[in-house]
Amino acid sequence: MLRGIHHLGLTVRDVDASAAWYVDVLGFRRVGEFSSPDGARRKVFLRHDGIPARLGLTQHRDGGQDVFDETRVGLDHLAFAVADRAELDAWAARLAAAGVVHSAVTPANSIPGGAVLVLRDPDGIQLELFADPEP
Repeated sequence: MLRGIHHLGLTVRDVDASAAWYVDVLGFRRVGEFSSPDGARRKVFLRHDGIPARLGLTQHRDGGQDVFDETRVGLDHLAFAVADRAELDAWAARLAAAGVVHSAVTPANSIPGGAVLVLRDPDGIQLELFADPEP
């Protein structure tokens, strides 16, 4: 039986810059790091008080430098839940004050009554802040 999502792993171009962005912009905190003995990859592990799953960021020494493209096979986007529309509006103000480019808060096209705000991390990975009317 599945009991939830334990962690999510995202490949990034610069693990330190991306980790700093997730900490500064979204309020995550660093909880660990790993470097492979051969130096082929570095990881930073993040947690957020409101999210039970960890977020892992990985930089591959020989990885490409392309920005994220949700039209390729793989991850389309990552959505973080927020309590309600008022919290989405507060996030919009917080992101604007931090100079982070984001969409307006709009009705969700996939869940009636839902609302969403879209932004991108330093690698162009599409992130959503999502208010779902269902608990």
